[in-house]
Amino acid sequence: MSTVAEQLRVAREARNLTIAQVAEVTKIRTDHIRALEEGNFNLFSAPIYIRGSVKNYATLLKLDVPQIMAALNAELGQTEKFSEPPPLTEASNTPLDRLMFLLSKLNWKVGVVGAVVLGTALVVFFASFAWRHHKRSDPLAGLQPAVYQSANSGQTLPLTPHR
Repeated sequence: MSTVAEQLRVAREARNLTIAQVAEVTKIRTDHIRALEEGNFNLFSAPIYIRGSVKNYATLLKLDVPQIMAALNAELGQTEKFSEPPPLTEASNTPLDRLMFLLSKLNWKVGVVGAVVLGTALVVFFASFAWRHHKRSDPLAGLQPAVYQSANSGQTLPLTPHR
């Protein structure tokens, strides 16, 4: 049995289509079509792109799509790069990753209401603390007792008679 790449190339040549014509109809890049016909799947970043391109290409060429896709899955299973699905997340689990995960689980409506309530409670607490501290403090507490001294050194002002 021939490979998927050979089946695609032979079917394209049998229909007298150029790679440029196939690219124009399928909207697949010409370098990707060449890579599919050569069996060079390393040009693609993920198997989903390979499967989609092969499906569109095989449909255009009126090939048996389920049979082509089954053969493609078997071929991809033999490659090192595409034999297993890629991991959904990286292996690193730093404290920042854990924090971001916890933040993503927050219900922001409840969080905003909670933050407003907490902020209001803190403002009330500090305002009452400052008010109580202000009431207890005597502004004249640190002053020395004073003795009044006249500015005109013993002289008094004349009194005016009352009429």
